[in-house]
Amino acid sequence: MNEERGNQMKQYQMMELSFHAGEPVGSQALVDLNAVFTKDGVSISVPGFYAGGGVYKVRFYPREAGLYQWKVSGIIEASGEELCEASRDGHGMVKANGTHFQHEDGTMYLPFGTTVYALLHQEKALTDETMGTLSRSPFNKVRFCVFPKHFDYNHNDPEYFAFEKTEGKFDVHRPCFVFWDAMEQRLAELGKMGIEADLILFHPYDKWGFATLPREDCLVYLDYATRRLSAFPNLWWSLANEYDLLDKSMDCWKEFARYIAAHDPYGHLLSNHNFIRFWDFANPETTHVCIQDKNVEEVKKWTKKYNKPVIYDECGYEGNTAQSWGNLSAFEMVNRFWTACVCGGYCTHGETFVNEEEILWWSKGGTLKGESPARIGFLKELLYSFPGPVTYLDDGKSPDPEMMEQMKGQEIPGVTDNPMFQAIARLPKEDLERLVASFRNISGHYGDEIFIKYFERMCAGKGTMELPDTGKYKIEVIDVWEMTRKTALEGVNGTVEVELPGKEGIALLAVRM
Repeated sequence: MNEERGNQMKQYQMMELSFHAGEPVGSQALVDLNAVFTKDGVSISVPGFYAGGGVYKVRFYPREAGLYQWKVSGIIEASGEELCEASRDGHGMVKANGTHFQHEDGTMYLPFGTTVYALLHQEKALTDETMGTLSRSPFNKVRFCVFPKHFDYNHNDPEYFAFEKTEGKFDVHRPCFVFWDAMEQRLAELGKMGIEADLILFHPYDKWGFATLPREDCLVYLDYATRRLSAFPNLWWSLANEYDLLDKSMDCWKEFARYIAAHDPYGHLLSNHNFIRFWDFANPETTHVCIQDKNVEEVKKWTKKYNKPVIYDECGYEGNTAQSWGNLSAFEMVNRFWTACVCGGYCTHGETFVNEEEILWWSKGGTLKGESPARIGFLKELLYSFPGPVTYLDDGKSPDPEMMEQMKGQEIPGVTDNPMFQAIARLPKEDLERLVASFRNISGHYGDEIFIKYFERMCAGKGTMELPDTGKYKIEVIDVWEMTRKTALEGVNGTVEVELPGKEGIALLAVRM
């Protein structure tokens, strides 16, 4: 047995130990290999994995600087110690922090994502081109699948799959090491670009049998994935894309969530993506809300219900396909980003422009052709200039269904005796919810320092902001399409009326001076 050090241990970076021994007997996915890393009397247990060619690896993600002792047992018996250097350039994994995200060192993280489902399953030249495009884009998160996709504009078989075949069937006990090595190369490249990898573990668009793997095979696959990948700092787990189209029970999905959480020593972000039926985001292993829906203004509703970060990871795509989900205008894509973000949530980009080569960004990658990315980048730059993340600001003018229910039967002068209140209070719940949605208050704030209001597709000639009566504020008019910011007023507070240009895509920003 020979030991090799993959790299020097550094805080917030994956460290790898590599050993040479004989081929495993039986399963190549489930091997008896474990390591314990100890620092200042605190230990963490990390399973190892077989990487092929007689090579076994253990990967560790150190959160703290200092001296670690390690001991490997099982197929390999070894021990040693490693001094971990303090981080100079990394910020650590992204974690949920209330209804927002931040890195482990406290640095703010705002997800501005995109989707390239079959990123891993294209020829190397195309994947290289995609990675180059990502490096020049504003996106800091990308969604993609472990398994290949069989769907419109995507019918090619990849060169390699996640597993080899045994007697003509894919065998989860025989990982395809070339595939996993290539995936890890892309994960590492994304990490160097500062891009989070939102890895989709299952999906229904399949002709190879991965969507119908038996439960036991799914757990073997998840075990191998967590062994190999958990030490990557920029990894997120997505249980599925459109989980409700797969023939698996809710109990099965909950088991998968528990399994990943139990076998990932570092607690990466985890969620699940719907087609129609939303996942139960109250699930204890679920760290954030991941939604497919066009009604992005409901960020405020889901934030209030689950008290977790909300990402509309699929709200439609800028493009020109015949399908309704794939022909948003660039403005509408940008409009949905602004609406979600001003309401305190997040949004994900996609692009589906049809071409003769059938290389659509949303599935195969390549180059971006749309007009929305630059404007999404403008929004990203703006929000990152704030001292903290934006939270929804209730203007107090929209009827609150729960509050109105509590007020029924009470006598509150000037409120319950108002004819409008009485009429609204008589509405059925579904009508009341429709009424609330129609008020379209798209406003957010960060404490008393930042206030922002977005007018979406309204073409208002004037806009009103309700600011604190203390302090002084500078107000800017922002054109989200032209990407311009113009100062309208300075040194103001309280209720302020601002002249607007009477066109779509206008926002007001008030910053405390």
